[in-house]
Amino acid sequence: MIKHINALVTTTNEAQPLELIQIPLPELGEHDLLVKVMASGVNPVDAKQRSMAVAAGATRVLGFDGVGEVVGLGEKVADFNLGDRVFYAGQLSRTGSNAEYQLVDARIAARAPETVSVEAAAAMPLTFLTAYELLHDHFNIKMEARAARGKRLLIINGAGGVGSVMIQLAKWLGMEVIASASRPETVAWVEQMGADHVINHRDDYVPLVKSMGLAPVDYLAILHTPEPHIEAAAELIAPFGHIGAIVEPAAPLEVRKMKNKAASLDWEFMFAKTNADFEVASQGKALALLQQLIDSAQITTTLTERVHGLDAETIREAQDRVASGKVMGKLVAIFD
Repeated sequence: MIKHINALVTTTNEAQPLELIQIPLPELGEHDLLVKVMASGVNPVDAKQRSMAVAAGATRVLGFDGVGEVVGLGEKVADFNLGDRVFYAGQLSRTGSNAEYQLVDARIAARAPETVSVEAAAAMPLTFLTAYELLHDHFNIKMEARAARGKRLLIINGAGGVGSVMIQLAKWLGMEVIASASRPETVAWVEQMGADHVINHRDDYVPLVKSMGLAPVDYLAILHTPEPHIEAAAELIAPFGHIGAIVEPAAPLEVRKMKNKAASLDWEFMFAKTNADFEVASQGKALALLQQLIDSAQITTTLTERVHGLDAETIREAQDRVASGKVMGKLVAIFD
């Protein structure tokens, strides 16, 4: 029986914020899977949580996206078997995927896609759930092929992890997609993901969108710092339209221009459901849909970069690179 595991934990040293040590394996809960971790996706939240933990002197095992093999089952787990390969996006309150083994609530996991590598699968859960919940839970779009045919979506920061999968999901839903990108390589990437139109979010894009005959838009997703884009969003959104955001603003937002359009501003935070124990199983069901979409080639992985090893310096550098905003798609750590 496994009692201790190797894991990367946060330290109180800003210069060396991660350390590989042995820690006790938490007790298996009745709804838990014990997963031998094979790969872990790196997200902006990793560096943010690392900085908070170091400042607070807290010991945390980070890593949220994960893919691995089920090697243990809680007594109330009915939908998985030993040996299943699963993927999931984890929880803020539990030991993360930067470890040899991880306990995962079975309700937020699904069987991993069979047609792609473990690292390709590990790139997807957190960003897909963010895109899925924004479109389905907030924008009230039914998750069926072509269910949003005739609707128009503008995505600010289309080349990031969430934007890359949101473009694909929106196209599966039948939407016309405008995505923003600011460099030649990111323009090419969002076009590869399926965007119908590309704009530069560093320009004054409101007159451009209007001149292209693409305003108003039914839905608008701000997948970056919202302050520079909130007034443009209010200008471009359709009456009774939905504006979604995923990044906490540093200052109050000017939202008064939305009022006369009766437009809504929706906040998406992928961990909100597990933090509040609210409709937790919906995340496992969403990932089951993602597995089907990947295995039927309706959605492709957003994996673009790989690193190897459960190593403190390797993972720190990967977290910092993702936090810099310079990674297109997703970076994944493979634990060989």
